[in-house]
Amino acid sequence: MPKQSQNILVIDVGGTNVKVIDEHHEAPVKIPSGPDMTAQLMITAVKEAAAGWKYTGVSMGYPGPVLRCKPMAEPRNLGGGWMKCDFAKAFGCEVRIVNDAAMQALGSYEGGRMLFLGLGTGLGSALIVEGVLAPMELAHLPYRKRKTYEDYVGARGLERLGKDKWRRHVAVVIDQLRHAIEAEYVVLGGGNAKLLKELPEGVRLGSNNNAFKGGFRLWNEYPQA
Repeated sequence: MPKQSQNILVIDVGGTNVKVIDEHHEAPVKIPSGPDMTAQLMITAVKEAAAGWKYTGVSMGYPGPVLRCKPMAEPRNLGGGWMKCDFAKAFGCEVRIVNDAAMQALGSYEGGRMLFLGLGTGLGSALIVEGVLAPMELAHLPYRKRKTYEDYVGARGLERLGKDKWRRHVAVVIDQLRHAIEAEYVVLGGGNAKLLKELPEGVRLGSNNNAFKGGFRLWNEYPQA
């Protein structure tokens, strides 16, 4: 019998919107989220948005730590029920879950040893070495004055410090983490990356749409991720 064609549904879960796309659509469907968006409400809304799409697998970028395709903590900016949810049963197919920064990192990857940093509400991070994805939680490591990296380069830091001081700390943090991890290059994502005026050599801006590319890559180019 001929092999069934594959169609992957990609879900990018965010604190403001849940974005949904598959391999037959060019633009994602946006579903408003927020603190009342539980796992079950997300599933219901996504299934309604993707009705008739006939997907064979699901990739999900999750705003929190993930281990072996399972959320390890409830998201800070959404409702509950994520850790105990059986997503495969809910969607009726295999679901591959990674941290949202890791999914965007995978879509930004161009070979070698790459560090991804997401400058958004917090600080997302992921490392990819020769095609192997290693999600990380660098945001809450100590940085200075008993505060973390996220306290300085996340949204709270931007609000507290102002753009000029925030940019200087972003440059320091990029340099520190890049050298600590021995990354060949750094990709910056997240909504606040566009506020940077200059980028150091070996650092480039990514695109939020790379999250969708990363979701497809979870099944195609880098299935071991």
